Amino acid sequence: MSTAIAGQKPRLTLAQIINMSVGFFGIQFAFGLQNANVSRIFQTLGAEIEKIPILWIAAPLTGLIIQPIIGHMSDKTWLGKLGRRRPYFLTGALFASLALFIFPGVKALWMAAVMLWVLDASINISMEPFRAFVGDMLPDSQRTTGFAMQSFFIGLGAVISSLLPELLTKMNVANTAAPGVIPDSVRLSFIIGAIVYILAISYTVLTTREYSPEEMKSFGEIDQDTHSINIKTTAQAFYKRGSIWAIIGVILCAILFFYNKNAAHPLAKELYVLTGGITVYGLLQLISGIFKASDKKNGFLEVMDDLNFLPSTMKKLAIVQFFSWFALFSMWIYTTTALSQHIAGTTDTTSEAYNNMGNWVGVLFAWYNGFAAVFAFLLPVLAKKLSRPVTHMIALIVGGLGLISFYFFKDENLLVISMAGVGLAWCSILAMPYSMLTQALPANKMGVYMGIFNFFIVIPQILAATLLGFFTKDLFNGQAIYTIVLGGCSMIVAALLTLRIKDK
Repeated sequence: MSTAIAGQKPRLTLAQIINMSVGFFGIQFAFGLQNANVSRIFQTLGAEIEKIPILWIAAPLTGLIIQPIIGHMSDKTWLGKLGRRRPYFLTGALFASLALFIFPGVKALWMAAVMLWVLDASINISMEPFRAFVGDMLPDSQRTTGFAMQSFFIGLGAVISSLLPELLTKMNVANTAAPGVIPDSVRLSFIIGAIVYILAISYTVLTTREYSPEEMKSFGEIDQDTHSINIKTTAQAFYKRGSIWAIIGVILCAILFFYNKNAAHPLAKELYVLTGGITVYGLLQLISGIFKASDKKNGFLEVMDDLNFLPSTMKKLAIVQFFSWFALFSMWIYTTTALSQHIAGTTDTTSEAYNNMGNWVGVLFAWYNGFAAVFAFLLPVLAKKLSRPVTHMIALIVGGLGLISFYFFKDENLLVISMAGVGLAWCSILAMPYSMLTQALPANKMGVYMGIFNFFIVIPQILAATLLGFFTKDLFNGQAIYTIVLGGCSMIVAALLTLRIKDK
């Protein structure tokens, strides 16, 4: 570690920050393959356009559960030389690599949905502790740089992974296949991704040493035993919260059920996921009240208690994240479909025009990630001059306009301009909220709060999966380009909401 003033966390060298960030290259390599190709795989295996979002839903539901659990566990973990967060990097990498090997060989739609669930859950196991890792290792003055470096490797990994099918096609790997068969260009890309993932994570694990609990205490980062459990919510408060949320959820479920039973045009059944989730949250609060009343302290109770005491900065950032990620999921889920319809004029998944547009979407995704990698070096400079909230607001406005411009550009080459705006927003989304958040979190709960913060990535993904299919089919008459425009508007709303955040 770098030299430090006694009692203060040392500043790390650029090389050390690079080493601790390389693992994110592998994580985003897998995530990039998933985002650019999974909807294509679903359609190849026979999914109808309005059914694509719901096929994504098992993955975020699992993430909603896994992320705070993994964060809580990593807060409490110390495995000697392997450390606190790194055991989770490795575990997630092993399972994600296995999923990447298997995914492109599936023959049925339900198998693809299961493999997406496994892949997304495994990526979350690796990714969630990485955010807390920056908070652990860097002083606040270097955290914007640390998250920006992660953004650089995220951009680099996504560029290469998004381009892979197109590059392999140019190397004479087959880009089309018989109906119901995933093209070889996609299959080989996933296998390469599995190898890259495990190598990148292993590099970070082998080149980075984490601070021990004793060192964290000496820095004033931890002022109590990390294994102690202090529950602040009373049993009565748990009961009250649980009852309110459970009743709201049940009422909404009932309204949806009876409306759909009698309506000529029923609402999408996927909305039961949202209303059911509200009900389950209420029940979990009630269960927490039972544990608290019987004085049975455990990790589950501690996580539910932490949910009730979110820092003010975190609450404001959570709303910004919600609208930002809703926009991103609209793009990831619907870009291939939207551009195939809007520019190529086809919905035939076996046609050369559709598959060429699928490859071009990969190229476009590479462009926005490439822009993000470059803009990552600008973020610390802009944040220092303008403040972190203002920097983030500008980036989100530019990104929202980039998505809206999809509608106006009829030449696919001009969409590279759109991707510049999306790239700036993407870079900022990956860095600025976490830089603002970490200075507001207690070090001994960095992992669990980062996991809870990721709820506001997962919840918009669930809403996107439950609502965007309905919007696209019933409100937009099957024209997915309007779904992309909706995403752009959502990102601009997120930008305006950053005005509520005060930089410390």
